Amino acid sequence: MATLLRLDRVSKAFGSLQVIDELSLHVARGEALGVIGPNGAGKTTMLNLIAGRLRPDAGSVSFDGKDITRAAPHDRCHAGIALTYQIPHPFGGMTVFENILVGATHGSLKSERDAYATGVALLELTGLAHTANRLAGSLTLLERKRLELARALATSPRLLLLDEIAGGLTEGEVHELVSVINQIRVGGVSIIWIEHIVHALRSVVDRLVALNFGRTLVEGKPDEVMASPEVRKVFLGIDVE
Repeated sequence: MATLLRLDRVSKAFGSLQVIDELSLHVARGEALGVIGPNGAGKTTMLNLIAGRLRPDAGSVSFDGKDITRAAPHDRCHAGIALTYQIPHPFGGMTVFENILVGATHGSLKSERDAYATGVALLELTGLAHTANRLAGSLTLLERKRLELARALATSPRLLLLDEIAGGLTEGEVHELVSVINQIRVGGVSIIWIEHIVHALRSVVDRLVALNFGRTLVEGKPDEVMASPEVRKVFLGIDVE
């Protein structure tokens, strides 16, 4: 499969703290990549470097064969990169449908007519149709997570960045969310998903990368990564000979 996103020896420090350390990573078209790592491993910083919310100190980021290392966040969004946030922040005084329309009109520059059609389809996909006319500020956590996902999808991404979107949900809610994400995959959208709920990742992703101190610790098929001695030592405190 052709490469859609590539990070080449990317580094990022905050003062004297090196958060990302010469990280190289790639995602193929249509691939779902899972990312795990302990707190402070640089996972969210990595997503922000891809989305353009942060700029690297060194290295390069390319998308669809073009260098976007210095591209602004809105330009990356228009090119097809969408980011969901770990803590959803909807426009609380707007309805659910209006929130989605904002993503469609400003994120992908759709016409009003196309934005409306996109909004209706995403309400159905994300299970929010019954909340369409409710104020976003009144939603439950699961509904807010679904809306965060719908707003990102409204920008018509080719690459969807998910930052612990299953965090804080019950087991049943996680199962529902995984079902939606798998439907997104079927639609051909590439995904990078950071998540601590590993069984959710393993039911979606093709490949898993374990980060530690801003570098790749292990990379490969999910079962192989989770069984590796390095990952067991870092994540479980088990020293395997």
